[in-house]
Amino acid sequence: MAKRVAFLVDGFNVYYSLRDVEKLSKAKVKWLDLRKLLSDHLQPIREALGERVEVSVVHYFFAYAYHQTPYDAEVVNRHATYVEALETTGIRVVLSKFKAKDVACSKCGHQWKRHEEKQTDVALGVKLMDSFARDERDAVVLVSGDTDLIPAIQMTRALFPQRKIGVAFPFLRHNTELEAAADFSFKITQKALQRAQFPLTIPLANGVILEKPGSW
Repeated sequence: MAKRVAFLVDGFNVYYSLRDVEKLSKAKVKWLDLRKLLSDHLQPIREALGERVEVSVVHYFFAYAYHQTPYDAEVVNRHATYVEALETTGIRVVLSKFKAKDVACSKCGHQWKRHEEKQTDVALGVKLMDSFARDERDAVVLVSGDTDLIPAIQMTRALFPQRKIGVAFPFLRHNTELEAAADFSFKITQKALQRAQFPLTIPLANGVILEKPGSW
């Protein structure tokens, strides 16, 4: 029987990786088929576990950037369309939120509000532990390059030493500290991202046709 592997995807870490790809190559890659991308990266997991593996579930953690709508009226609609596309492949979405924070310039004292994504790191860490506590998965792969996840990885490995935790680094997001905290890791390349794109249109069961956002 194949080992059950869950993927926990840090949506914004991946998003900024995709922006880097677009800056470097001018290729549009935000219309990313995550399930295809991750299914194409099972070999390093097979090698780490020494057995056959299968994708059991993919969780996508994200937040809608409502605070950006005064500057880009379609930013939330584009993201919502993308979430619908992900859901057609069975991906489970986990919604976080942005929170406004007052910040000030240390030199001139000028103040402004900065919006920070909240809850994603905690939600990822909780789902990591929960996956093993319920005996639902044999291995979990975090798709992120965020070092804030290290404490969750370390605690989970201590509690469940027989299970494996991997890290899939989005393009240009590799981090040696995060790599050292995991049982195994691998990098997602620019070419892999370009190959794993949704078709331009996706028909839904209710007859609605999802279309790739024009700027994507």
